[in-house]
Amino acid sequence: MKNKKLILSLLSFCLIIGSISCSKVLDRQPQDAITDLNYWQTTDELKLYCNNFYPDLATPSATSDNQSDNCVPNTPNDYLYGLTTVPSSGGGWAYTNWTYIRNANYFLTHYQTATGEQDEINEYLGEIYFFRAYEYFNKVKTFGDVPWINKDLNVNDSSFLYAPRTDRKIVIDSIIADLNKSIELLPLPSSVELGRLHKYAAEQMLARVCLYEGTWMKYRNQSGWEEYLEKGVTASKDIMDNGGYSIYKPDAAYYFKDGDLVDSKTNTVANKDYPLYYREQFIQEDLTTNPECVLPKIYRLDQLTHQLSRSVNESGSGVSKDLIDDFLCTDGKPIALSSLYKGDDSTAIEFQNRDPRLRNEIDNRFLPYYLNGTIPVSNYLSDISSSSPTGFMASKFRSPVPAQNEANQTTYDLYIFRYAEVLLIYAEAKAELGTITQGDLDISINKLRSRLDEPSLPDGKMARLTINPPTDPNATINGTPRYGYTISPLIYEIRRERRIELAFEGFRWDDIVRWKAGKLLENPNTVYGIVASDAVQKEYDNYFGSKIFSGVNITTYDDWDGTKKLIAPYTVSMRKWNDKLYLSPIPSDQILLSKGNMEQNPGW
Repeated sequence: MKNKKLILSLLSFCLIIGSISCSKVLDRQPQDAITDLNYWQTTDELKLYCNNFYPDLATPSATSDNQSDNCVPNTPNDYLYGLTTVPSSGGGWAYTNWTYIRNANYFLTHYQTATGEQDEINEYLGEIYFFRAYEYFNKVKTFGDVPWINKDLNVNDSSFLYAPRTDRKIVIDSIIADLNKSIELLPLPSSVELGRLHKYAAEQMLARVCLYEGTWMKYRNQSGWEEYLEKGVTASKDIMDNGGYSIYKPDAAYYFKDGDLVDSKTNTVANKDYPLYYREQFIQEDLTTNPECVLPKIYRLDQLTHQLSRSVNESGSGVSKDLIDDFLCTDGKPIALSSLYKGDDSTAIEFQNRDPRLRNEIDNRFLPYYLNGTIPVSNYLSDISSSSPTGFMASKFRSPVPAQNEANQTTYDLYIFRYAEVLLIYAEAKAELGTITQGDLDISINKLRSRLDEPSLPDGKMARLTINPPTDPNATINGTPRYGYTISPLIYEIRRERRIELAFEGFRWDDIVRWKAGKLLENPNTVYGIVASDAVQKEYDNYFGSKIFSGVNITTYDDWDGTKKLIAPYTVSMRKWNDKLYLSPIPSDQILLSKGNMEQNPGW
């Protein structure tokens, strides 16, 4: 009790004469801790502060497309099947993302005291503007209107703490303003450390935001969408003209012909890993010199590793029949129009004469998956199991090198920003604006197509996209447009190209949302797998030496080319789209804490 009275007396004493003696004690800089009194002094400290934001930059994962029509998880996705309810807390609204935003605002309040070269200070200031925009864009995509907070809050800022959500357009325009500041402040790639943000990474983010918002508005009949798409065109074209990037194609690559791995330069049988042009870049040890890499996440053994190569085989998710059917034939025609299409009664047939990205991205007998000495080994048939419930397994990020498949030992770099996306943004924005030309296609989509050229293709080339492509009969299902509305054949093909090129990289859900294309998910093929005819079942039994289809659910489906038996991982009824799913629900505790100033998203 005496001690407690002594403490109270000392506190009272400090309060009374704080301006004299106690302030002298409290104002001293701590010698054993980092505080605002001794931190914001050098550019190195600004750099260290910025480093804390980098882990939040998204890279692909084994489940990036699980919430989409590309993949079919072992169990139904709760969100797509309408099983999600309004969370009482969390739900993506609170915690990490707001912390990053608060930390960005904190930097903007305190960085001015640092001394050093102005260019260095500007670089880290540009990074912070980028990160605030990046985090806010994720919030807008998830929830729509969100409070725009551009100052370091304290407990007395009740006007901000209890403010209603800010109109979406104001937030998006503020994000664009932040990115424009970032583009102005950040150096060129040659002037920054490897793996750090630079001008063109920020400009690619700007193009991404503008494409997203422009199409979000267009397909919801909101005025002013053209302005955003025009900004997207300008940003992407500047990268194309001045960034020095190009679509990567290795000097030496390999392809399969008649069951043999063939060197594309000598056309002789070879024993090499990384046999395919498209796939090599996703399992490349060092992306820092890859001309397609705008910004890499760098991994090094014993410093920072991941396990993507291993986890793609353990994701518990299969690829949908709908995605497989979307790959064109090598003549550039969809499977419903091409005489080259061999049918789908086994993957050995289905993968023939198709866009080479199909055998680059999906497990098949042409895709080696590890090295046995120097000889690639491949699966003639993919297993049907909890790891691949549809019989199609995504293998885009699977390295054939055994060491890369050890738990948490993968060291190949991952893309944060890839130049292919820039070309796709440019083509789509121009097409949506109605200003696209054949020349535009040739400097964008057809750059992606030319990467696929190899001797096994007709005339050695993958067919290029033309300004007037044929209408795909599969653009409608039972007379209903797949997207829920009609689009031009050219926009349809550009969307297809985006789906194929960026598959499993985490873009597909965002695309469905911004296009207002939830109806795509009502197509039964988006939850079905391989053909399971009697012949296919016999083939599997002979290959695996067991009744592999025992216990597998099989459904009969009237596809565009006849009645088929298909693997159907779920026995539940087909999902039905609800427009409320375009935005996530706001947790109920946040509405309560806002004192009635915040409303729930529509439909929730």
